[in-house]
Amino acid sequence: MKKQIATTNAPGAIGPYSQAISTGDMLFISGQIPVNPADGSIPEGIKAQTAQSIANIKAILAEAGLSIDNVVKTTVFLSDMSLFVPMNEVYAENFTAPFPARSAVAVKELPKQVLVEIETIACR
Repeated sequence: MKKQIATTNAPGAIGPYSQAISTGDMLFISGQIPVNPADGSIPEGIKAQTAQSIANIKAILAEAGLSIDNVVKTTVFLSDMSLFVPMNEVYAENFTAPFPARSAVAVKELPKQVLVEIETIACR
């Protein structure tokens, strides 16, 4: 059985999807772009955008009773692979060993012309 997870501390879904779905011991978090849920603003630069995307992920995890330590897999979408190193610096400040499995890919375009989107899977 699946359960929808939603919080006002992260950007709301703007289409036919959920912020996250919990099923069994797994939590699947939709890709989080760097939108500040308080005012809808998007920070400048890849480091600030990565930090905001991760803050949104942490808020959804908290709503589900989990933390960043429960994350087992992430997928990072970048608008350009030249942003990988600075994104990775912020990413490394937020995750600890053993680090989640991860994919990082460049895509042609992201919603709202942001630089990064991060999708997450966590386990209880």
